Amino acid sequence: MMARHVRGKDPHSGTTLEVAYDDTRIVSVTDLGVPADAELPYIAPGFIDGQVNGYRGLDINGEDITPEAVMDITGELAKKGVTSWVPTIVTAPEEAIVNALQVISSAREKDPITHAAVPCVHIEGPFISDQDGPRGVHDAQWVRPLDAQEVQRWKRASRLVGIVTVSPHTADAMRQIARMRALGVEVAIGHTHATPEQVSEAVDAGATLSTHLGNGISTTIPRHPNVLWTQLADDRLTAGLIADGHHLPPEALKVMLRAKGTERAYLVSDATALAGKEPGRYETPVGGTVDLSENGRLSYVGTQLLAGAAADLASGFRFVLAEVGLALDEALKLVTSTPARVIPSTRPGLGHLMPGAPADLVLLGSSEASLGQVVGAVQSGRWVAGGPE
Repeated sequence: MMARHVRGKDPHSGTTLEVAYDDTRIVSVTDLGVPADAELPYIAPGFIDGQVNGYRGLDINGEDITPEAVMDITGELAKKGVTSWVPTIVTAPEEAIVNALQVISSAREKDPITHAAVPCVHIEGPFISDQDGPRGVHDAQWVRPLDAQEVQRWKRASRLVGIVTVSPHTADAMRQIARMRALGVEVAIGHTHATPEQVSEAVDAGATLSTHLGNGISTTIPRHPNVLWTQLADDRLTAGLIADGHHLPPEALKVMLRAKGTERAYLVSDATALAGKEPGRYETPVGGTVDLSENGRLSYVGTQLLAGAAADLASGFRFVLAEVGLALDEALKLVTSTPARVIPSTRPGLGHLMPGAPADLVLLGSSEASLGQVVGAVQSGRWVAGGPE
């Protein structure tokens, strides 16, 4: 198999890199040792989105979800530089969760590119807070207590179960979380009204992640202690953050990233089926009537309450560059190496630009006006945006 080559600017050193790749892996990465031309785009590993509910009208949680829809989401996200993504199933009856898992598994079996792009599935709920506010838009009738036996049944239906978001507010939370971890599942804390003490106990029991930290909690909380400080301070937790400019204001995002650092934080889109759609008013299965504004804010009609996210991960990455002040090479960790470390995957080198890593690449604008903008993308060795092919 003949290798193809692409050149780009090293985000760290600014020198010219030449990357050789085939249909599956990066073959070599060569630093040519010369300053890159001003017009040459930066080159980086493909972006990884750890939380995707849907995209461009396709809904992972829809009753009519099909393998073809999952494959289509894979293709559409790749055009935005997201070459790996984690389908996210929200609170629902057990049979609906199992059905979605089986549909995603079928998509991976049918399509080698989707097989490579989807490392695992995130199940966000149903073991979350039953209170208004922390519950978010999750359907209250299907919220239920933590149950590791149900997780075991999900695992029997599909080996793809990789992350489960829970609220550790119950007396048996530590025992249930420990049992989930014994099943090989990563446990995330989210959509919770747990106390700081209960959060710490959940981490002691094996929880390693925070689901979209700063969201999925009560709108008002004590100054201190509270669940935000506890999760930000605990270095055992790596936090997912939504950087669409609506879920977290810039100053909150900046403080959270300073607290966690780029090794213990990663960006997620939390995109819904309305992501990528034109602004307007829509009817949704969960939440009813919503407005999608020109600036990408998705809210319940007539209110300022958020109804999910409608921006892709690349938009969040550019928001961080513009509003937080991170250097490009540090910001890239939030969408490449850090999510690759915490998301269960069997792909060696995922999220890194190195020989043997997946043949997933992004090219990013390098001018002042285009910095961080995806101008080209390679997924599984083929150009899906920009490029010569």
